[in-house]
Amino acid sequence: MLSFILRRVVIAIPTIILISIFVFTLQKLLPGDPVLAMAGEERDPQVLEFLREKYRLNDPIPVQYFTWIGNALRGDLGISLRTNQPVLELIAQKLPVTIQLAAMAMIFALLIGIPAGIFSAVKKGTIVDYIANVVALSGLSIPNFWLGIMLILLVSVKWKLLPASGYVPLSEDPVRSITVMIMPAFVLGTALAATLMRHTRSAMLGVLNSDYVRTARAKGLVERRVILKHAFRNALTPIVTLTALLFGELIAGAVLTEQIFTIPGFGKLVVDAVFNRDYAVVQGIVLVTAVGFIFMNLLADVAYVLLNPRLRKQ
Repeated sequence: MLSFILRRVVIAIPTIILISIFVFTLQKLLPGDPVLAMAGEERDPQVLEFLREKYRLNDPIPVQYFTWIGNALRGDLGISLRTNQPVLELIAQKLPVTIQLAAMAMIFALLIGIPAGIFSAVKKGTIVDYIANVVALSGLSIPNFWLGIMLILLVSVKWKLLPASGYVPLSEDPVRSITVMIMPAFVLGTALAATLMRHTRSAMLGVLNSDYVRTARAKGLVERRVILKHAFRNALTPIVTLTALLFGELIAGAVLTEQIFTIPGFGKLVVDAVFNRDYAVVQGIVLVTAVGFIFMNLLADVAYVLLNPRLRKQ
């Protein structure tokens, strides 16, 4: 197991390096000058030159990259050009918000997607199967921003059941925090639930016709036990792997949902940074997101090996 993890880590290192080069280079190709954005209306040439020297923007691009990546390896992702705060501090403030949103969205996705996938596979070809597939297709097709706006109009404005927007830290008021997050988490989790439903259905169909399931039924075991203990347990491997990967996507892909519900998380931070040409913040966010996504891939690989004993011997 240790050698397997080490091999995955070695593969991940060049991936992170390539991502860092791509992000840094692409950021430099964006139009606009961050120094002009910082200076505002006071565009004294001496002040502009001082700012460029201060943030080493006059250095050649390769020098800027190696300086940035060297500092990043020491835990220094730079200083925000707009707020003058350390980028790592900004990320530490916003990341827990997005992680809470992603975790609640994943709970919704698991509670909806896995049972629906199991029922659809067991009732293959029936009306239950058709309804589940239609619902799953709808979940994949409906844009998150449209669903979010409709829920705000109905649930918050018309029925006044849940808050329309905002955020309350979990440490301050857990009940209020969860209440505020229910609607955006549901919006973010619907598409994932549809994906999980389709994969769960496919995995279950693959094992329901296997020999060990037929043997379990021939022994007279209760159908519920056959499905949950014998079939679902063996279909769980690709589902767990997919769940880990989808959670990484949630953290990186909550931008629109956070904007709609005015949640001060990772997504809002990166949107503000892009509009303000805050290069250091954008680079830091993308680098942290890429590392997090690679880490979730590593967890998915480890989970796959733990759930499939045959792979432990490789």
